[in-house]
Amino acid sequence: MSLVAVVLLGANYGVAAENNRSPFERSQNRLEKEVRHELVMLPFYGVFDNFEYKMEGNTVTLMGQVTRPTLKSDAEAVVKKIEGLERVNNQIEVLPVSPNDDRIRIAVYQVIYGSQSLNRYALRAVPTIHIIVKGGHVTLEGAVATEADKNVANIRANGVSGVFSVKNNLRVDRS
Repeated sequence: MSLVAVVLLGANYGVAAENNRSPFERSQNRLEKEVRHELVMLPFYGVFDNFEYKMEGNTVTLMGQVTRPTLKSDAEAVVKKIEGLERVNNQIEVLPVSPNDDRIRIAVYQVIYGSQSLNRYALRAVPTIHIIVKGGHVTLEGAVATEADKNVANIRANGVSGVFSVKNNLRVDRS
């Protein structure tokens, strides 16, 4: 009986907190969640792509990098369908076609996700460490659980032959 009361109390607290937010804040929160959901559900979104977005009122600016031009247009198309958005500014960069960058992508993927300490991040539909390669320069995007994982990913990516630099933008998300 007490477990039910605690669960209901927790549920009521969440509802109360949500009700204390202004309608604009609730609307913004809903729009942000929908934008994120639509982007990560795109069928060809993968480990070599990165989506970011910025909300300004009812306008969303899409940013990031993709390996396929169709993914850029698909991202804009699905986000435009979200009720409540008035404008979509698509600033997603399509990465240039490069056999050398493709080789680096695969090699970095293998050293990161082949690592015993990092392979758990590959077990999701879209792995949480995104590998962006442009002109031999690697950027790591996404989230890991610990600072040690962030450092291991950086060290392993730096060890790949042909990589000019590694920019480590991985966030440590302890949740």
